[in-house]
Formats: sequence, C-alpha cells, structure tokens
Amino acid sequence: MADDQPPSTLDFGVYSQGSDRARITVIEVMALLLSGVWLVGVIIFYFGMDRISLSEESATADVALTVLAIFMPIALIWVGASAAKTARVLREEAARLQSSIDAMRAVYMAQQQGGTMGIRPAMVEKLDEIAAAQRSTDTKLATFTSSRAFAASENQNRAAVAPDISKFDEEPQPTLALGTPAEDLKEPISVADFISALNFPENEHDREGFRTLRRALEDRATERLIRASQDVLTLLSQDGIYMDDLRPDRAKPEIWRKFAAGDRGRAVAGLGGIRDRSSLALSSGRMKQDPVFRDATHHFLRQFDKTFVEFEKNATDAEIILMSETRTARAFMLMGRVTGTFD
Repeated sequence: MADDQPPSTLDFGVYSQGSDRARITVIEVMALLLSGVWLVGVIIFYFGMDRISLSEESATADVALTVLAIFMPIALIWVGASAAKTARVLREEAARLQSSIDAMRAVYMAQQQGGTMGIRPAMVEKLDEIAAAQRSTDTKLATFTSSRAFAASENQNRAAVAPDISKFDEEPQPTLALGTPAEDLKEPISVADFISALNFPENEHDREGFRTLRRALEDRATERLIRASQDVLTLLSQDGIYMDDLRPDRAKPEIWRKFAAGDRGRAVAGLGGIRDRSSLALSSGRMKQDPVFRDATHHFLRQFDKTFVEFEKNATDAEIILMSETRTARAFMLMGRVTGTFD
C-alpha cells in the first residue's frame, strides 16, 4: 500500500508540483459543473424548439453552427479553468520561493549575529589580538624614543598648552582695574586632561570625560579648539560621518613635529592617513556646496594649528601619539586632506 511507504525526500520542488497537478481541484469541479449546465441547457433548448424543414445545404450549415454554438462555450470554460489553475500554481511557486529566500536570509542573519556576539572564527580573533599588540608596541616604542622625557610627578601637572597662547586671540579681553582676572588664577589644563577633552566623552555615562571637557572649556587656551571641533564633528555627523568609524594610518611623532614647525605639503603628507573614500567624498562635496560647513572647517583647522603648535612644545612623543588618536585629531586629518593641507 502507498500509505505503508516511508515518506520520500522527493516531496519538495517539482515533484510536489506534479502531484498537485494530478489531483482534481475545485477549478476542475467548477469547470465540469458549468459544462454540464451548459449541455443541459442546450439539450432543453434544442428539443424544445420547433423543427423547420431546410434544404440539404442549409441543413449542413445549420448543423455546423449548432455544433459550434454547443462546444465553443465549453472550450472557453476549460481554457479559463486551465488559466486559473496555472495562476494558482504560479502563486504557490512564488510563495514557496519567498519562504526559501526568507529561510536563507534568517540563516545568514543568524550567522552574522553569531559573529558579532562572540562566535567568531579563530583567525579573526587572532588578527584582532595582533592589531592590539601592534598598537601597544608602537606606543611603547614611542615612549622609549621620546626626546622630551619628564619625571612622572611633573607629567601629571605639566601644562598642555602654554598660558600665553591667548596672544593668538583675535580680540584680547581687557583686564579689570581691580585685582587679577579669575582666569589668570586658574592652573593651565594638564596634558592628560587636554588629550581626554579632545576625544570628548564616550557616552552620557562617562563622568570623567565630562569632567575633563568642562575643565577644558574653562581654559582659555583650549576652549576655542574644543568648540570649533564640536561644531565640525556635529556637521560631519549629519552626513553619517563619525570619527569612531575611521581607522587612519598612524603618523610618526616626527611628522607631527614638522607640522608644528610650519612644514606643509608633502613633508607632512603622512598626517593625511584617512583612507575612507565615502567620508572623503561626502566631506569634499559639502565643502563646495555648504558655506557654513566650509567656514566652520577653516576655523577649526586654524584653531587646531595654533593650539597644536603650543602643545607640541611640552608633549612627549607618546603623548603626541595619544593625541593623534582622539576624535578631534581624526577630524583634523580628514578635513586637512579634503582642503589639501597635506598635498
């Protein structure tokens, strides 16, 4: 018996379609009923009408027309039934194909999510470990080769920017006649806080990041750079450009020092380590079309140039490397390359 046979693996695809087609469906039943109704109606009409004697030629034509009138509607009924059945099969095929695509998409998304949730190939994990070790090694080498080594206690309180950077201000603020201004009584921001402020807080829960940012905004020597950087980062984010997504090539501290010394063009081309083509294209296009973005960018580049000249005087090579990895420095690399600073 057919019921005693085990289920075959040929129940999918074309084989299931063939079994469906061999089965009598509602469409065939409806076609049979309509055909029967039509034939019954024809018989009642034919035997109920009065016979009229016709000639031999007229009788032949009458028979032909009668046959045509009887079987033409039946043929149309079965053509329509065949078309309806074909449409039903096509809909089932489309539904089956869509379900297969959804299943493959679900498997792919599960694999992708599994990769991001920690089920990653061993090769990818090894590459990440090698990259992290390389970054750590570069930082340590820069620390050992620094030509500006200071004692540990001095590094903690050492000013990041010389207090006299305010001479670059476009409008020097006059001092009051009574006493010393409060700004002059505050200690300059330290190197560590300066670098942390240039990177901005990681998220809304980064209390230490907000503390250093407030400290930097209170320092006249760095407040303008922080605000100019914030404006540019906000404008870039409107185009979906975020500094955390960029992976610039690391430039040696010697190249940064050349930039602070006034070198431009090919001599400092290593600072333009941003290779993301989409970010470069979007930034370049907006520079040409948006005057507000263009003015904010030029203002930011000027402030970065002025502030870094003073920062470089007191910074070690390791501190310059740390500064180059901040969001502000990456924005400088991106926009410096867009404006042709490193060409």
